[in-house]
Amino acid sequence: MKCLALLSAFLASASAAAVQPHRVSYNGYKVFRVSVEESNIGRINDVVDRLNLQTWKPAKKAGSFADIVVHPDQLEAFQQETQDLKPVVMHEDLGLSIEAESSSQNFAINAVNSTWFNSYHAYADHLQWLRDLSAQFPNTSEIVTSGNSLNGNPITGIHFWGSSGKGKKPAVILHGTVHAREWITTLVVEYFAYTLLTSTDATTKGLLDKYDFYFFPVVNVDGFLYTQSTDRLWRKNRQTNSGSSCIGRDINRNWNYMWNVPGGASTNPCAEDYKGAAAGDSVEFKALSAFIQKIKTAQGVKLYIDYHSYSQLFMTPYGYSCTAVAPNNSELQSLAKGAVAAIRAVHGTSFDYGPICSTIYQATGSSVDYVSDVIKADYTFTSELRDTGRYGFVLPADQILPSGEEAYAGFKYLLQNMK
Repeated sequence: MKCLALLSAFLASASAAAVQPHRVSYNGYKVFRVSVEESNIGRINDVVDRLNLQTWKPAKKAGSFADIVVHPDQLEAFQQETQDLKPVVMHEDLGLSIEAESSSQNFAINAVNSTWFNSYHAYADHLQWLRDLSAQFPNTSEIVTSGNSLNGNPITGIHFWGSSGKGKKPAVILHGTVHAREWITTLVVEYFAYTLLTSTDATTKGLLDKYDFYFFPVVNVDGFLYTQSTDRLWRKNRQTNSGSSCIGRDINRNWNYMWNVPGGASTNPCAEDYKGAAAGDSVEFKALSAFIQKIKTAQGVKLYIDYHSYSQLFMTPYGYSCTAVAPNNSELQSLAKGAVAAIRAVHGTSFDYGPICSTIYQATGSSVDYVSDVIKADYTFTSELRDTGRYGFVLPADQILPSGEEAYAGFKYLLQNMK
């Protein structure tokens, strides 16, 4: 009997081990930044393609930077190819940077306070934290979902309101972690919710009474879970692609508006910005767009912001075109200018602002363009949070709180100055 029990235990252990995903190691990888000029765009992209390198930021336009992840086996070749371009090292050992980023504090159940923003957390703890935050304000908040992900995970958010009751004021909707590896956005959106709900000053109370708030810290749930279990630098969702072994769609190139415009997304299923086989064919698009439309119909959408990282930008429509101009562009640029000034006033962090296409690059099938022109929200923006490239996606935990503080100042400026 004892032998049988030992055999059963061994088989159970072996079975569990067999289904555990293999964690991608970035030990020994380096991340380089290369200045992009008109004369070297093609050359940089050729090096990336020939050496099959991953980019955090591709070489798309002169005056920008290309941030390139290099496998240890490719270091010598990369350095020979780019020596005269004088690449700058962002991460000397990416694996060590990820390890340092992930060393987080224990999270005490029901302890909703500012120490939450001292470290990064497991997804299950994010859900618990949202539930605990809502439990502290049972009469003015609730947990909501914007449908389910491809793998059946609820896209969970928090809805809160002021003294007039829920669903009676124009809505403010925020999305975070559309791209799975952009962990700072999760905590910044949560910081906004924490600050609005726990502040007791008259100004904040006035904002709560003026709007209904729907905040979704993680909208790419499957991808975010994958970054925590398997590959820290995963970007897309986890949808399979017919005829390809490559996984995932870029959710923010899949929205069913100006999806067919060339140049703003990839048609290659293996690319980081793969647009999908058809417009709006991701489960997440269907869930998120249906939820926003429902809110628009019921109470109107005053403001939508999609938070990303990194680059320190505050942007307006449009992504699909560098010549198209939003009908309320003058007002959008004025608000964006005020927002970046408010951001800078907190910690001196400078953000640039302007339309997506001319400020960062062309991006088709984006949520911002869709919510602006299909949903017809009053105001739509997207922001790229810290930093500008020293750490990139692997931002140290000690920058979470200042990132939240400065981003909230910009957000608060919008709430106070929108018509």
